[in-house]
This record gives sequence, structure tokens and C-alpha cells, in this order.
Amino acid sequence: MLVKKIDSLDARPVETEGAEKCTVRIIFGKKDRAPMFSMRQFDIEPGGHTPHHSHPYEHQAIILQGDIVLVSEAGKRALTVGDAAMVMPGEKHQFRNPGNKPAKMICIIPIIADV
Repeated sequence: MLVKKIDSLDARPVETEGAEKCTVRIIFGKKDRAPMFSMRQFDIEPGGHTPHHSHPYEHQAIILQGDIVLVSEAGKRALTVGDAAMVMPGEKHQFRNPGNKPAKMICIIPIIADV
């Protein structure tokens, strides 16, 4: 069993093209020998966002702090603390922080997608 303090993990900038004011902490992943999933925490500063992208796997997110807008081809959806979202494979999406306070979310992806 592994137990970690999230705030003690290194936050690295999301360097994917199109991301702004966004960092990620790998909570559990390949380096931990996780067999199925990678869990990550994204911190998005006010005005920041993840890239607008898609990928061939689903992922799930839960909002821990702040307000986030989930942008998809179906439109925009406001999310707040305690909301959870599942993005389906191939669905173009982006998480944006429209507020004036930092936002945090946990995102879970298949381990095969962990880099």
C-alpha cells in the first residue's frame, strides 16, 4: 500500500502546447508500479487552462477547489467543488479556470497514458 501527501509532491508545469498557468503533480503512476490507473492533481491558476485536446481513452476528474469550466464540443459546463466529470475517448475537451482564485482537480487516466 502506498500513501502520499499530495502537497509534498513536485508540481511541474504542463508543457503540452496550449496549456497556460497549469501545473500537475503525479500522485500515483508508472513510477509507483500502478497496474491500472494514474492519479494526478492539476492546479490551474486564474485565467489558466489545460490544452484543448482529445485522446483515445476516457478520463475522470473531480474538482477539489475553485471553479472550473469544462469546454467540450457540446458546449461549456461550469464545475465547482465536489463535481465530477468523465470525458469519453475521443471527446475534445479543456478545463479552464475563469475565476480569480486557484483551482485544483484530481484526474484519473489509464496507466498506459501516463508519461
